[in-house]
Amino acid sequence: MFKILIDTCVWLDLAKDHRQETLLTSLETLVKEKEVSLIMPRIVLTEFARNKTRIIEDSKRSLSSTLKNARTLLWEMGGGKGKRLALEHLAEINHKLPRMGESVVKSVGRIEKLFKTAQIVETSESIKLRAAQRAIDRRAPFHRPRNGIDDAMIFEIYSDMFHDKVFTGVRFIFITHNTKDFSHPTGDTRLPHPDMAESFSRIKSLYMTSLAQALRRIAPGLVADLTYESEWAEESRRLTEIVDAIGELLDKVWYNRHQVLLEKIENGIVAVVEKEIFPVVDHERRPIQRNILEGAKQSARKLERKYGVENLGPWDDFEWGMINGKLSALRWILGDEWDMLDT
Repeated sequence: MFKILIDTCVWLDLAKDHRQETLLTSLETLVKEKEVSLIMPRIVLTEFARNKTRIIEDSKRSLSSTLKNARTLLWEMGGGKGKRLALEHLAEINHKLPRMGESVVKSVGRIEKLFKTAQIVETSESIKLRAAQRAIDRRAPFHRPRNGIDDAMIFEIYSDMFHDKVFTGVRFIFITHNTKDFSHPTGDTRLPHPDMAESFSRIKSLYMTSLAQALRRIAPGLVADLTYESEWAEESRRLTEIVDAIGELLDKVWYNRHQVLLEKIENGIVAVVEKEIFPVVDHERRPIQRNILEGAKQSARKLERKYGVENLGPWDDFEWGMINGKLSALRWILGDEWDMLDT
């Protein structure tokens, strides 16, 4: 018997990605056959409930937007008999679109059904105190400049279960995609953070960053029979995933540049004027119009609400290089030149 705690981010990824349907089926089978028992912190239930509507709506918008863009490009650039045939295929896809969008809704329903089989664990006062002590001591997940209290409580719930002597002979697995908060910060991200290592071992309590890997560890034959081989045969990213990633990276690059501008204004390098004068002589010290600055500040506040201030930097040189590198690479895939970083 394995008791497994699956982090919220894993459940959300499982719901919104149609490629993981077989993985969800594997988990349902193992729970039904009592090979697996789910540890379900109340926090995870709350977080999933709070986010499920968003991922359903995002999925519907993504499919509709992709189809619309495909039709537009086909009309503008297509030609010959192939164009007519392609439009017929798109019309067929449009007919099936509602059912395609329902796949996420169905996955959410299946996941919530699994939740009902789980052992719900409330957040006790002792767990809250230990999580708070982690914050005071700046131990993971508080080693980064963000509020990690929910992550800390989820981990402490798992640690409590693992150390409880009632569960003699039971093995445990903690599964998360959140490697920044739970994994080793400078080494192999498949290993837990040293601040959490005491709650994991090679046999009794496993730390994993892949649900597929965890289920193969529990029942390799079952997973093989269900043909889930995502780690060995990678599927190409969908266009919508690439476009969404570019959009998020553009937002983060713009936000960082906006913060640099505010710092220059504060230090007297850039002046705020009622009306900018052209031509611009020094672009490094180019003044900014007050109404444009106020509009930029409003845009920045929207991004803070959308992503959370803690996810918008500041970043060190390595992290900043990764963000710009990812943006450049993804834009190149869609036809831009290398190093295209305009926002």
